[in-house]
Amino acid sequence: MTDLQQKPAILMLADGSVFRGKAAGKIGTTTGEICFNTGMTGYQEIFTDPSYFGQILVTTNAHIGNYGARQEETESGDVKIAGLVCKNWTVPFHRPLADSSVQDYFEDEAIVGISDVDTRAIVRHIRHQGAMNAVISSDVLDEKELKKILDATPSMEGLELASQVSTAEPYTFGEPDAKYRVAVLDFGTKRNILRCFTERDCYLKVFPAKTSLEELLAFEPDGFFLSNGPGDPASMDYAVATAKAILKLEKPLFGICLGHQLLALAVDIPTYKMHHGHRGINHPVKNLISGHCEITSQNHGFGVSPDAINDNLDKVEITHR
Repeated sequence: MTDLQQKPAILMLADGSVFRGKAAGKIGTTTGEICFNTGMTGYQEIFTDPSYFGQILVTTNAHIGNYGARQEETESGDVKIAGLVCKNWTVPFHRPLADSSVQDYFEDEAIVGISDVDTRAIVRHIRHQGAMNAVISSDVLDEKELKKILDATPSMEGLELASQVSTAEPYTFGEPDAKYRVAVLDFGTKRNILRCFTERDCYLKVFPAKTSLEELLAFEPDGFFLSNGPGDPASMDYAVATAKAILKLEKPLFGICLGHQLLALAVDIPTYKMHHGHRGINHPVKNLISGHCEITSQNHGFGVSPDAINDNLDKVEITHR
């Protein structure tokens, strides 16, 4: 433990709940919607997943930092979470391949966190009360001041965040002589999703979120992909319009996470804000075609309205539930 970590810190939720602990990462103040992830490993991949942009993450895994940080194990160019809440924050790391401690990593990335809190109690609270805004601070410890900061934080519902994490310029990924060419609309895509495409003999061109259909077609793609990402899909009229235009081409169109929700909106099926979202690596889903249960990795705080799907079965087919 360093002197930095011994400094007190405070986590306050929008409903007034307060949890006191110790500072982790950069000394400062941060706000965002609080959520939790149930994965037992892969914390660096989670920290750098653009879908977490604007969110304060609670880890149910008790130990964070014990295997350090490594640049090759990231899903994007930098840390995307707004802040971190964990039980045990470990500065010494025990892996030769690691580049640095997570403490140094967070200081370099200017990420504020809090440790030594009862994360089980916090997760139970979120599960019962739902996702809500929160503030972490290790430099402002007055609850009245923190309440003012929290009151000024916008709700996740209605926020368009994808354009803030999308690539600024188009780039290619994979081998040009691959069997398929796929145009990727980047709303906050993870690197591993791109790797999964290349493993399936695809050559990708990744485009900024607000790219026009004409620019996408200039790549001469065999299909299109709407990526994962943060924020409220209902606030992304530009992306829904592009998805509708792609559907008229009658070419394959695939969406994950935010992209899946945008695809639903493109066929007039609404989305909704979930009570506390699904974030983890062990969510069971039933394959309605095979009848088997599949264990999935999920990370989303918005969903597609199941009632509206049932009213639109002439447009869509449900394959998993």
